[in-house]
Amino acid sequence: MDKFTCNLYLITVCQYPNLKLTMKFSQYFRLLALSIILASCSSDSEPTSETGKSGIPPEVTPIPTETYFPPISRANEWETISMETLGWNEDQVSNLYFFLENNNTDAFIILKDGRIVIEKYFGDFKSDDNHAWNSAGKNLTAMLTGIAQEEEFLKITDSTSTYLGEGWSNMPLEQELNITIKNQLTMTTGLDYTVDDIFCTDLECLSYLNDPSTFWYYHNAPYTLLDDVIANATDTDFNSYFSEKIKEPIGMQGLFIKVGYNNIFFSSARSMARFGILNLNQGNWDGTSILSDQSYFNAMTNSSQDLNLSYGYLYWLNGKSSFRLPSTVEEFTGSLIPNAPADMYAGLGLNDQKLYMVPSLDLVVVRLGGASNEELLGPSNFDNELWELINAIIE
Repeated sequence: MDKFTCNLYLITVCQYPNLKLTMKFSQYFRLLALSIILASCSSDSEPTSETGKSGIPPEVTPIPTETYFPPISRANEWETISMETLGWNEDQVSNLYFFLENNNTDAFIILKDGRIVIEKYFGDFKSDDNHAWNSAGKNLTAMLTGIAQEEEFLKITDSTSTYLGEGWSNMPLEQELNITIKNQLTMTTGLDYTVDDIFCTDLECLSYLNDPSTFWYYHNAPYTLLDDVIANATDTDFNSYFSEKIKEPIGMQGLFIKVGYNNIFFSSARSMARFGILNLNQGNWDGTSILSDQSYFNAMTNSSQDLNLSYGYLYWLNGKSSFRLPSTVEEFTGSLIPNAPADMYAGLGLNDQKLYMVPSLDLVVVRLGGASNEELLGPSNFDNELWELINAIIE
């Protein structure tokens, strides 16, 4: 009998003689029970091995494997799970924190099966502070496009002109009509990326360079125009449609805000983590279907074309044989983030905003902050360095 149980029994028998139990103790029986308890608590009962003399192994806290969904109505309530319970290496956490702090990180979260394992904020940044997702927010637009298609407001094979009207670019009409919503989702519109500002959505910035679906380039303007496509297709304000279909049903907070030509989403790190959980559950939130179309979800999170195997529908994909990066036409051999799990997909934004989702490990990783080094639009060396440190903890 363990010492805690022995003490509990002794307190029950000795300090509360009038306590009513299922049996009525006589004075003789109470003394007998006391002697048995004392004998059970003697040093002879101390285990001499991992299982003890009884041969029964000590209790081990089971690791929950079912997905946890944080409550929608109680935003601050969120289950946690310890690294000790998971068998992770806590000794390596200090190295991770040192790296994060010295690379301009504001917020960092790791979820396992939806539960918080690590949550750390740096400097003056707090858990309820909002931060720009930058291009990691493209994931939100991709999923919202799928919802709009599921609700039959649009088809991604439709011409973009169906929803923006003719003359949204300065291309000849025949060329303009060839561009589809899917081209916008996959960065294959063929629009001229050599313009002075790839974020510019003004008519004069949208010129023909290549036929659609024949060339991949990380051109932000065609992506930004998806907001107008969705708004016009649904006859609803873009922010309102997003709030109704994704933000409110999964308990996120935040808002898309117009910054120059861009429409950037701002939220807390925990809201980004919620969206990560939604992705790991393939568009389902605790039994409520947010995106039911699994064929769309699978297309969104897998190679969407042969021009850049590491790109889905506005999602970055790991573990492919080659990849292309923003601001270059060069193709690189190998995996996008070699240190990260091969099945990982991600939202990667300017200045190292990161949302990593790993189905095989049921992990969501969030990083918000300033640029770790050079200001890059999406993937950076920071990704690989960070995953080396994460691996040292979880492996």
